[in-house]
Amino acid sequence: MAKTVVAAALGECVHVAGISNFLRLAEEAGWRTVFLGPAVPIAEVLAAAEREQAELVGVSYRLTPETGERLLGQFAEAASDLHGRGVRFVFGGTPPVAERAARLGFFERVFDGSEMTEDVLAFLRGEAGSGSGPETYPSTTVERIRWKSPYPILRHHFGLPTMEATLAGIEQIAEARVLDVISLGTDQDAQENFFHPERQDPRRRGAGGVPVRTPDDFRALYQAARRGNFPLLRAYSGTDDFIRYAEVLTETIHNAWCAIPLFWFNQMDGRGPWDLEGSIREHQQVMAWYGEHDIPVELNEPHHWGMRDAPDVVFVVSAFLSAYNAWKFGVRDYIAQMMFNSPPGLSDAMDLAKMLAVLEMIGDLTSTPPSPLPLPYEGRGRGAQGGWGEEVFRIWRQTRIGLLSHPLDPDAARGHLAASAYLQMALKPHIYHIVGHTEAHHAATAEDVIEAAKICRRAIENAVRGAPDMRRDPAVQTRKEELIAEARLTLEAIRALAAPGVPDPWADAATLARAVTSGVMDAPQLKNNPFGRGQVRTRIVNGMCLAVDEDGHPLSEKERLARLGLV
Repeated sequence: MAKTVVAAALGECVHVAGISNFLRLAEEAGWRTVFLGPAVPIAEVLAAAEREQAELVGVSYRLTPETGERLLGQFAEAASDLHGRGVRFVFGGTPPVAERAARLGFFERVFDGSEMTEDVLAFLRGEAGSGSGPETYPSTTVERIRWKSPYPILRHHFGLPTMEATLAGIEQIAEARVLDVISLGTDQDAQENFFHPERQDPRRRGAGGVPVRTPDDFRALYQAARRGNFPLLRAYSGTDDFIRYAEVLTETIHNAWCAIPLFWFNQMDGRGPWDLEGSIREHQQVMAWYGEHDIPVELNEPHHWGMRDAPDVVFVVSAFLSAYNAWKFGVRDYIAQMMFNSPPGLSDAMDLAKMLAVLEMIGDLTSTPPSPLPLPYEGRGRGAQGGWGEEVFRIWRQTRIGLLSHPLDPDAARGHLAASAYLQMALKPHIYHIVGHTEAHHAATAEDVIEAAKICRRAIENAVRGAPDMRRDPAVQTRKEELIAEARLTLEAIRALAAPGVPDPWADAATLARAVTSGVMDAPQLKNNPFGRGQVRTRIVNGMCLAVDEDGHPLSEKERLARLGLV
């Protein structure tokens, strides 16, 4: 049976917005709520608590602090009998009134409006997180997602050109308690040459992020986050010595999850020493290593195609292949990253349709046991729940704003950040990756990160309270089905590239590399690339990124593949 909370604005106070929000959260936490309204006399509040057999009583007062202090003193005296019988009492009000309420020592918790939503929910659930120590915040990604539901956990990239500045910034962000995950932005030498100091170039130290050079540097960054709301840390999985680097990240920062691409971070994009086929094999082994250690894995893959102006169908296919390879190589908790606004010209409706196509295609993996045979994809789209497959492969949705989509004007960028966050909530993400509004101008400082997090938190809270279901738009659904049908053709074309006897082309490094070198997986910005063809032309048409012919006319996927001699 649900516990009961009774709440009211006390005395002559008629301001009930705070009480209403508190009761809404209480309902989310499973309480039966009884709202008595504004300006309720003390005796009426206590009588209702008796009548409703309340376990918790919440009162609010938002007027003059001196008057409030006298009224709350009278309330505490009148409620002493109920208090002695185990009824719990909480107060909410403006900071000056809350300060005086706390002095009384009567209320179990005093809320002044500055609290994080997740902390209020944790208190109402009686869970960890209602205090302030490290034991009060979940220390793994999946635990934190479940603890914070129905709100997504929030992450932001952060790394400045010096260790000192980055350490201070992490401390500031953690104390602000606005993020759940700090993604460490390390410089290129840290990612590529961590174990090879002879290959490091002092002239590019700190280029692109914090210059981590030793395991102790990572340990120091982790210790900097051990305050505030104790955010998790994660870092990209490097571009060489992958397993050794995974061991370091796991031991030093307790890496929240692995983030690695399938086709990238190698000679194809100039970010690593491996060739295309070799790096695919290495990435698959990293997935397997993290899977064996029961650590979630994210393939930060499809947006690399989108940011290079690849057709939407290539984006969707790369997202499916990413999830498929994680599934095949033993990952249990898969983080499906969906970067909106990639490329930036997409319309919100067509962007949403593209992500829905991704989710429907990868959803089948959650109800299909791993096997050495190719998954017979039939577009059933059961989603990420249900069946014994839930114990085999779980999908956690992560959305983010387009890395290249922020306008340079900071005010316009703030508007873009809030609008995109609200749109992305249509997918009910478990993780929201904030890309700060300063991205087009400079790498985010701690102050920038905190401001961006606050903007997104408000947009997210508005959406969670009740947003129209944008997924049901007929145009969105039509485009989703088009993309799924076209992606099937592309996947079959990739399967046909396999050498005789290859049992699973979609998880075969040689076949996947051939998908790039043959032009099946292609993007305009791969022109003159050592592996990609860069022959496909694309154009934004009615909000979609489509392959087009020499005259700018859209090509269906069948027509595009036919030009490659593959259908």
